[in-house]
Amino acid sequence: MIKQITVFGIKLLVSLCIVFGIHSALLYYLNISIFQNLLIPSYITNYLLALLIFIILIKLKKKYLDLLGFVFMGGSFVKFGVYFIFFNPIFKQNGTVSPQEAMAFLVPYLLCLIVETFYLIKLLNNKM
Repeated sequence: MIKQITVFGIKLLVSLCIVFGIHSALLYYLNISIFQNLLIPSYITNYLLALLIFIILIKLKKKYLDLLGFVFMGGSFVKFGVYFIFFNPIFKQNGTVSPQEAMAFLVPYLLCLIVETFYLIKLLNNKM
């Protein structure tokens, strides 16, 4: 179980670092600071939540294999809850959420969702 979590955590971290580098380079090209739109907290939050959700999925695998999909969907709901509770109020301080602010959360969220989905499929197919 520890090995599965470690492999998932490392692969997710590497993926997020690569995408963060691309995201940061794009923002640099557009003369937008990476500190302006909570980019770093967003990547860190998405990583930690994805890792936590994966740990929960691994722990529930043996007893509740048939419910893993619902737990996964619940985890996605929690991520959006975190966004609306913590990130959205900060983004809306000026009245609107800019595209850069939205992308600051959505890019790491979608990447984590893709990686989590891939590993959930492996879990459901008993390949882990």
